[in-house]
Amino acid sequence: MTELFDMPSDLQNSYFGLVGLHLREALIPVLAGLLVALPVAQLCVRVRWLYPPVLWVTTVLYAIPSLAFFVILIDYTGLSEITVMIPLAVYSLVVLVPAIVDGVRSVPQETLAAATAMGFGPVRRYLQVQLPIAAPAIIAGLRVASVSSVSLVSVGMLIGNAGALGNLLNSGLIYNQPRLVWLSVVGTAVLAILVDAVLIGLRLLLTPWMPRGTRKNARPLAVKEAAR
Repeated sequence: MTELFDMPSDLQNSYFGLVGLHLREALIPVLAGLLVALPVAQLCVRVRWLYPPVLWVTTVLYAIPSLAFFVILIDYTGLSEITVMIPLAVYSLVVLVPAIVDGVRSVPQETLAAATAMGFGPVRRYLQVQLPIAAPAIIAGLRVASVSSVSLVSVGMLIGNAGALGNLLNSGLIYNQPRLVWLSVVGTAVLAILVDAVLIGLRLLLTPWMPRGTRKNARPLAVKEAAR
């Protein structure tokens, strides 16, 4: 069994070391993208005409091939993890910005009016009313961005040992060892499933007011919770 997880010395990592590296390279960019997307999305909600051009810019950036992104960044960040993570953070914006905008816009006006009548300022209303109610939509966006990021990390093998589990694909071809290819493919798929499961659990934890079966009464319950 231990022979299955034996790694070539040029990878400079154990198999589970590559797993940890893969998670780091995949999830840090999504977190960075979320931190950028939150204020950008709120600005788009407040200034409605700004949303179409922001969406256009994020879509154009997403259309840039990752390899072209790497070539541009290598002169500045070298053959490092940062070179892989920056494009992944940029790509996450095309999913996260619309998810947050749609989620925040779905908050009923009567709920916002009630929060304003209770003395909530714009920032407090955004953090304590709008974001909690929009949490299901935001986490849905995070699920898509995270799973996509987990799969795209493997492209980093094109710039050296920056592809984490993706490096095993290259090593498997060089050393003619199919087990390395399978370890890469299966490991990446399992990581994507686990990350998605964790985010589903996070949604259940953050939105206890949402019914587990039907969503029929989800909105009234959310309004009641936010108005407390």
